[in-house]
Amino acid sequence: MLPTVARVLDLDVMRRGLPQVVAGGEALERPVRWVHVSELPDVAGVLQGGELVLTTGIALPEDREGLARYVRELDEVGVAGLVVEFGRRYFDSLPKALVVAAERHGLPLVVLRRELRFVAVTEAVHALVVNAQLEQLRVSEAVHQTFNELAVEGAEPAEVVRQVARMAGAPVVLENLAHQVLAHEAAGRPETVLLEDWEKRSRGVHPAGRTGYDARSGWLVTAVGARGQDWGRLVLIDEPVVLPPDTAHPHAMLLERGAATLALNRLVVRDRESLERQTHRTLLSGILTHALTVSEVALRAQALGVPLEGRRLVGVVLRQRQGLIPAALEAQARLRDFTELAATAIRTSRLSALVGGLDDEGVGVLIALGSQQDEHAALESFAAALRKLVADSVRDGSAQAPVIAVGSSVGSVRDARRTLLEATQVADAALHDSPGGRAAAYYRLPDVRLRGLLHLLRDDARLQTYVERELGPLLAYDAEHGGQLVQMLRIYLEQGRNKSAAADAAHLSRPSFYDRLHKVERILGVDLDQVESCLSLHVALLALDAVRR
Repeated sequence: MLPTVARVLDLDVMRRGLPQVVAGGEALERPVRWVHVSELPDVAGVLQGGELVLTTGIALPEDREGLARYVRELDEVGVAGLVVEFGRRYFDSLPKALVVAAERHGLPLVVLRRELRFVAVTEAVHALVVNAQLEQLRVSEAVHQTFNELAVEGAEPAEVVRQVARMAGAPVVLENLAHQVLAHEAAGRPETVLLEDWEKRSRGVHPAGRTGYDARSGWLVTAVGARGQDWGRLVLIDEPVVLPPDTAHPHAMLLERGAATLALNRLVVRDRESLERQTHRTLLSGILTHALTVSEVALRAQALGVPLEGRRLVGVVLRQRQGLIPAALEAQARLRDFTELAATAIRTSRLSALVGGLDDEGVGVLIALGSQQDEHAALESFAAALRKLVADSVRDGSAQAPVIAVGSSVGSVRDARRTLLEATQVADAALHDSPGGRAAAYYRLPDVRLRGLLHLLRDDARLQTYVERELGPLLAYDAEHGGQLVQMLRIYLEQGRNKSAAADAAHLSRPSFYDRLHKVERILGVDLDQVESCLSLHVALLALDAVRR
């Protein structure tokens, strides 16, 4: 950073001249770009701005108007300050007209009460200026190298924001156009202070230009976007400072480079989920894994525009059935599209919720209901909107309705994990249920009945032992001979032990199907005509599904 007038006056070489500020003392933080020694009364014509002018005053005008014009011209060209040495023209004081004019224009005016070698002053100041310029070059090179690497690596927005905050030593926030926080780095500051009432505070700060500084709040803001389409703002928050006119904020280049990296990465990774979905997913993951505290979850959700405190929270897990999205699409793309459909359904239903992917197949939703909202009506509206969107997304009409599983509502953020986990268990159990002929719009724990109970017990060693005892020999036979006897048994039991219907469902002739059933009986040592044996085997097959998931 360039030295200021105050810094120059504090140099040893200047202090030998016993400097005294006689006007413009409030502008001593002006940066000094160069030192110019001149006795010309019209020196302003050869200056470019930012110079500290040194003079003995020997050729300055004698009249009041001339002195006022001299100061005005220096101020108009943007000089950093004027230093007058006593001993040639002036001895004990400067003309009042010169002092008054400098004070009126806010131009730092300094007198040297002891004679100095001006060349020593210029050498000392120019050394500071050159060193500052070299430091700026080093910083600029480091910034460009760092963010080039982040761009090449396809760094996540949170990593880019973290790097900007580290290099600036101040908090940084990435927000969307609705002033909702997508990523942030507190840089050691309390998160509650940084994010509290974020949307309200952010809407009150709108500096001019793509990059601008708001001196009132201390916010440095730059737009984030590319190809003429901005999608957010990057905000650096620090203590307010007064910048000289036409002086860029020292961190402007850093912030702009971070914004460019964010915009570039968004263009490159078009297949990835939106930043909003990423942020929602991170919060949902933090709830499920205890990676975030209750206060952190509430604070970050509030900054995202999804208030959780004082609301009834309902966990919902959505699973895709086969045929929901064309199979040619990769799992990540399918999940991204499914997540966006869920988010659209939430907006269509005018609900407030966190929506994000849970794994390669499922989407998690944490709905926050107000005291006057009816839970069942809200869920019905969401389910209807989602099913319509899913049906509209596949033109050939082959889409199957997704599984919509709902956990019990809870009254605090602390219990949000419980409702999400319950919804996950219900979804996994309901995924094997037949999608047709169901009146309810969504599943809850009582709806999955035995399958749900087995899913809850899937990690119990006793249930796993039961599966192995009932089906182990048949599973081993299929594995060794590449057979499908387990599948034949499943079809037989699902058809209500109707052998003719089961043969048709298996696309086999009746003698061939009957032969396979006899082989199942020999391997397992059971009689498939006995109801109790079939019941036990059916339970074991359901338990096998639960254990395998």
